[in-house]
Amino acid sequence: MPDRKIRAIVAALGLALGAGSVAAQLPGVKEPALPRQRLAEENFGNDAPWFLQNIPFLEIDDPAIQQIYYYRWKLFRSHVREIGAQGTTVLEFLDDVPWARHPYTDLNDSASFHLMEGRWLRDPAIVDNLIDHLYSGGGNDRHFSESIAAATESTTFVTGDPAPALRHLDTMQYIYNEWDDHFDRARNLYWIEPLLDATEYTISSIDASGAGFTEKPSTDQNHNGFTGGFAFRPSINSYQYANALAIARLAVLAGRNDVSADYTRRAEKIQTAVLDQLWNTQLQHFTDRYQRSTPTVSAGEFIRGRELVGYVPWLYELPPKDVSSIGKYVVAWQHALASNELGGPHGLRTVEPSYPRYLAQYRYDQPTGQPECQWNGPSWPLQTSQALTALANLLDDYQQSSITKADYLRLLRQYTQQHFLSPGHPDIQEDYNPDTGTPIVGLQRSHHYNHSTYIDLILSGLIGIRPRADNTLEIAPLLPTENTRGEPPIRYFGLQHLAYHGHDVGIFYDLDGYHYGIGTGLSIYVDGKRSYGPKPLVPVKITLPPTRLKTSALSPQVDLFVNPGVPDGPIATASSSITPSAIGQALDGRLWFFPENPNGWTPAPENTGQPSWYSIDLRQNRTVGLVKLYFFSDGKQYQVPSRFQLQALTPSGWKDIPGQQHSPRQPLANGENDITFPVITTQNLRVVISNPSTPATFRLIEIEGFAPEVNQDRFSAEHQR
Repeated sequence: MPDRKIRAIVAALGLALGAGSVAAQLPGVKEPALPRQRLAEENFGNDAPWFLQNIPFLEIDDPAIQQIYYYRWKLFRSHVREIGAQGTTVLEFLDDVPWARHPYTDLNDSASFHLMEGRWLRDPAIVDNLIDHLYSGGGNDRHFSESIAAATESTTFVTGDPAPALRHLDTMQYIYNEWDDHFDRARNLYWIEPLLDATEYTISSIDASGAGFTEKPSTDQNHNGFTGGFAFRPSINSYQYANALAIARLAVLAGRNDVSADYTRRAEKIQTAVLDQLWNTQLQHFTDRYQRSTPTVSAGEFIRGRELVGYVPWLYELPPKDVSSIGKYVVAWQHALASNELGGPHGLRTVEPSYPRYLAQYRYDQPTGQPECQWNGPSWPLQTSQALTALANLLDDYQQSSITKADYLRLLRQYTQQHFLSPGHPDIQEDYNPDTGTPIVGLQRSHHYNHSTYIDLILSGLIGIRPRADNTLEIAPLLPTENTRGEPPIRYFGLQHLAYHGHDVGIFYDLDGYHYGIGTGLSIYVDGKRSYGPKPLVPVKITLPPTRLKTSALSPQVDLFVNPGVPDGPIATASSSITPSAIGQALDGRLWFFPENPNGWTPAPENTGQPSWYSIDLRQNRTVGLVKLYFFSDGKQYQVPSRFQLQALTPSGWKDIPGQQHSPRQPLANGENDITFPVITTQNLRVVISNPSTPATFRLIEIEGFAPEVNQDRFSAEHQR
């Protein structure tokens, strides 16, 4: 009998007998297989193998959500940077910006977002490297406010392994206590300058400068709202509340009950202070209060408008959940739905239009004259994703009816559309005009900006995987099944290849049972066996098997060729180059295939008719057994070279390394080219590249070198003649 007929019969049984009966009668129904290979090739092209190995795959009855889900994985991969002995970090901007931390060009304000996105990777190495970099490598330098301890703990809720967090428990406490320089002990609240809260030109900073009360503000950014505006904000206090609770819970696991009690008390004091002092009864919202006076504002007074940052307390479930208190604070969410308040037609506004300086532009990029970043109304993916995560928490964990799953889906779809710079072309920017949907800043650095979440919104929000520390898989989907408020329904979704607490998890929803043929409603598979369903789309908790699957976890590999900008790192030279700086870009640890942000080495145009070479001086003898090359192609100006060969410097000159094997055999564009060979110990290697036919040229995005695999044959360049 054809598969289609089988699926139809199974679906009919689900409709006729009810989901519970089908589950009882069909306990051995096989888990559906998503077309992972096809999805990977469609979304990632020649780079598909990395994603097939690393991400959970999604099929969903919303083409835009599905496209952006995969785009955000491509975005995440593109911001992972090799940095040498510390492994990898994750960047906010693809290229360098002046305010980034050097030499690695990372920023601590976006780190918690990267942890929340990266926690869904199957291999935890990238996230573990990032945690180590933040706490042992100086990555959390307190440049900006942050919730890194809370995000670090959240990664362990997906993996089920607290060790990567526990080893940094002391450093977490040290950094937490360093924030005492921004703590008011009388108020039990933290204060911060909005600029160092990663949000310049807020109501507090504009008004404190006086620029909010004049039509002709100063053109000096130090006197018009870029700096100043020190305030007790919902953001930093929610971050510190969450960080304190994370430290308290981790301390319990470490057997340090005194530390746990201390940080629990700290969190409770912050919670009380936020509820008592930052809840604005007039505005019905959590709002800033000035920490210090200026000629135009007074210490202790509230700012004069609502901001999107007022939803951050729900990001960490700071507002109380008891029924008697929920109603007092949940009214704030009506402002996110009101089109004349925070709910813009093309995105959530950071400030309401009623603020007199709404969208007034104060700061411009000097070289181009284009508008610069501001938070007086523009829609920012950063705070939009925070608000949507907060809303998911509200819908899952608070008993209320003021805002619904249909509202969540509408706002999620609105945020999804922000990702499209043009129809069908995702390229998320820094900020947008919430009234028109167009990007505001739009500088070269703004392409494919990585300071928000989306993957986590889909997995922990829409699909409803609520990660937790214990051995329970909790699923609470946010798909509206009733009262959709005009939102087109999502009739099915499938999530597969999800690693959770050492198990492979598959989650499927089928409204009518016809798409997957396993019954109507929700089905959950653990390690290939159905553990739940098909049943209605309601919250469910499943106790996971105590025995974890044996996984072939990859040993972290250190890129021996990379130089992220350190003085004693490897040095590259080339036969020629379009610019001197391009030579170093091919070993700077950055790897992406986006055409909007050129990166890598290309030979000078006058040398395209002959072979080119790219040489690396490792500065000391290194043992190498694997080299990876990545070439960019746009199908026009840049083409993949016809061939390349790896050489080592010997006493008699450059020689081809014998026994080298190329995979694939023909050079591949926009993907990985591997060269394996008998192990070589050398200081100098180079790759000789045959240029494509003119007028095309090539771009070597990155070259990586790694130590040999165990038992690999050995070869020494010193003995090659």
